[in-house]
Amino acid sequence: MPEAGPEPELSSTQAAILTAYSELIEEVGTDDISFRLIALRAGIGERTVFRYYPTRVDLLLATSAWIERTIFTRQESESIFDVPIAIREAMEAYELRPELAHVVAETAMRGVNGSEPAPRRDRFDSMLRQEVPSLSDHERRLLVAALCHLDSSATWVTMRRELGMDGRDIADAAMWAAEAQLDLIRARTAG
Repeated sequence: MPEAGPEPELSSTQAAILTAYSELIEEVGTDDISFRLIALRAGIGERTVFRYYPTRVDLLLATSAWIERTIFTRQESESIFDVPIAIREAMEAYELRPELAHVVAETAMRGVNGSEPAPRRDRFDSMLRQEVPSLSDHERRLLVAALCHLDSSATWVTMRRELGMDGRDIADAAMWAAEAQLDLIRARTAG
């Protein structure tokens, strides 16, 4: 399975643009934010925003990927059996910044956010290989897929929007579902 490449380095101007846009998204949503407003907030000229992000889609994709890398970042779990706790914490983080979680989820669900759609896929696969080596390739793929699905802003949005759940219930449900998947293999661990 290929490893994801290193994260791109951003200039201080790019970081200022993405920070300004993220702040404005939280304040007014995504619909009414002009490049002029972003430039004013970032303390740069409007043409500079266009130079880095020629279209609104370019800006949205870069911002979504930046939000995931900087705002919704978290410590990696040391064991696959710690992942449900990390998923719970991620759901709580999305609940605290709902406008940003929606941006990340919407672009990821459309497959256009420019970041890895399942950023922890390789990590989950590696942990399962090490901690539960008796799993078949098929079993491991199923578990990785289930955990990647649960560990996403799209899951938070679906439970929030489609099921009308509150933040605490979402965190409980996502953690419970992840634990239920892992309980099936707990007796098969290597150590």
